[in-house]
Amino acid sequence: MQLNGFTGALTLVTGAGGGIGRALVQLLLAAGARVVATDLQAPDLPAAEGLSCHALDVSDPAAVGALVADLERDLGPIRFGVSVAGTLTTGLVTETSDAEWRRVFAVNTDGVFHLTRALARVMGPRRAGVMVAVSSNAAGVPRYGMAAYCASKAAATMYMRALGLELAPQGIRCNIIAPGSTRTPMQTGMWADAGGEARVIRGIPEEFKPGIPLGKIGEPEDVARAVMFLLSDEAGHITMADLYIDGGATQQA
Repeated sequence: MQLNGFTGALTLVTGAGGGIGRALVQLLLAAGARVVATDLQAPDLPAAEGLSCHALDVSDPAAVGALVADLERDLGPIRFGVSVAGTLTTGLVTETSDAEWRRVFAVNTDGVFHLTRALARVMGPRRAGVMVAVSSNAAGVPRYGMAAYCASKAAATMYMRALGLELAPQGIRCNIIAPGSTRTPMQTGMWADAGGEARVIRGIPEEFKPGIPLGKIGEPEDVARAVMFLLSDEAGHITMADLYIDGGATQQA
């Protein structure tokens, strides 16, 4: 199926320096979109027509608002907004500091809020736009030693659904992608040795973590393609959806 609606569409992507964000930028460019790719440091992406890269700290509401305003003035209107920026922390709750808890929420939850609020303010009056947040299947199932991460993603997921309800009367769609274990630096950084991938696929009973029924780790492109679908015209009657891309690991749709 050919996805439509991307030609010339200005798209703002956060977290574009990581695996999923990078893959998404390439798909967007191939589909004819104009892409503004951001990360904490400007993403090091191959030069391409229609691509610009910027440094952006999504935890800073003033910086997010300023970038959206600049893009609207110089390149706009922004048609698509995708929040991919995220951070991970692991450790038991009793070992989690106040500062670490706040750091994770500042990116995973506040960052989604800052981006989508700024976009809603410009998309709403013109009654056009689509937003997607890349959350996690950990928003829907608990993970041992990952309470802060799970909670931050769960908050972002429900926030996006509530935002979608608010913006639906303006015709603006808001959806969530919930990846499972995906071959990104965040995922591979948790593997202690070369057997880490096999353990994740098989399941880790001592951490109450099921395996992956499809028998493989997800690739960044698997997630990016799902984002593309939710942005496209073909998903024009889909909003407030929470789509799991995890090889069946959580046995949720």
